[in-house]
Amino acid sequence: MISGALQPGEPVPSVRALARTLEVSPTTVAAAYRDLRQRGVLVSHDRSRTVVGHRPPLSVRLAPPIPPGSIDLASGNPDPALLPDLAPAIEHLDPRPRLYGAAPGHPRLLALAATALAGDGLPTDHLAVVSGGLDGIERVLEVHLRVGDRIAVEDPGYVGSIDLARAMGLIPVPVAVDDDGPTPEGLAAALDRGVHALLVVPRAQNPMGAAISAERARALRALLDDHPDVLVIEDDHAAAVAGPPLHPLSDPSRERWVAVRSVAKGLGPDLRVAVVTGDEDTVARVLGRQRLGTGWVSHLIQQLAADTWDRARRDGTLDHAAATYGRRRDALIDALAEREIAAHGVSGLNVWVPVAEEVPVVQGLAARGWAVQAGEPFRIDAEPAVRITTAALPTEHVPELVAALEDVLAQRLGTRRG
Repeated sequence: MISGALQPGEPVPSVRALARTLEVSPTTVAAAYRDLRQRGVLVSHDRSRTVVGHRPPLSVRLAPPIPPGSIDLASGNPDPALLPDLAPAIEHLDPRPRLYGAAPGHPRLLALAATALAGDGLPTDHLAVVSGGLDGIERVLEVHLRVGDRIAVEDPGYVGSIDLARAMGLIPVPVAVDDDGPTPEGLAAALDRGVHALLVVPRAQNPMGAAISAERARALRALLDDHPDVLVIEDDHAAAVAGPPLHPLSDPSRERWVAVRSVAKGLGPDLRVAVVTGDEDTVARVLGRQRLGTGWVSHLIQQLAADTWDRARRDGTLDHAAATYGRRRDALIDALAEREIAAHGVSGLNVWVPVAEEVPVVQGLAARGWAVQAGEPFRIDAEPAVRITTAALPTEHVPELVAALEDVLAQRLGTRRG
């Protein structure tokens, strides 16, 4: 398996067959298989079928380098100018030490989160504070899924979530996405494949900018009602600055569900804080697993997040950011439509532009001073596209960007015809 002779998903020989080949006792082979199963290297689907697990070596996809002098529309960051000032909250931090045994969640942060979540129609009876959105998602997956389980993910979808699923030995099953979120046909096909969980971004979907509409949410919930054992995870990572209202798939009547709300896009990525709400058992398991590891999220960071969140909510910083992101995104979408260039982006910080070939478009725009992201890392079966982050794109620069993109696309078309 280390040599690659057996690939993930391939069956291994039976205990007796391998014992005969190696000329050792079947008891020795059975013990070795048992150890490999415990390590996640092997996965048993039934009594007669054991296969190599899908957990790959851990790898990190580095952000693409931004050429000197280029305008960064690739990194996916929020606009630093629209993030709230942390200085007032830092000045008012309570320096009193918190000791072992203290409650893991800071009361003020939990209260703010509960108000926001309840305002979006989500139950808040059970809450946990985690170190960012992906940390919360990983903990939820860890307590419910095992190596070899299938997880439905958006396609195109967030590269961090797809990589996380693969690193945990899970099998991503793609679900097609349009402007209204995961398509009913795509979800139905994934459910038919026996997925154990669904991970979805309900608005500000990255990279496509989709937002689940009320009608789409009803259709998806109807499908999920026929699969009550499927774990539903909603990653509402941009919440306050996403734009459209939330239409959740999470249903308190479900056996297993969670919604993860991060503060990264609204308050700043360096505040590694997110709040998880969900069914009692899942949240309890997340808190229990957290106690065995980090223990809790620093109360100083929780205080900082709570105070900054409250100030930004009251002084209009978050509303201003959401409105600005919406204007910048819509300006690009409208300008592309005028040039008859198809694009997607009804919420959030990104616009998704389908193209015939990604690399030439990325390179062509880079040569003209615009850094955009190739869509390949975000795709499983979806068609090629490039992602343009509009978070810090001034509207007055939109015509120049669209002219550059039109020129690049025209050159590629001319090359194909030549």
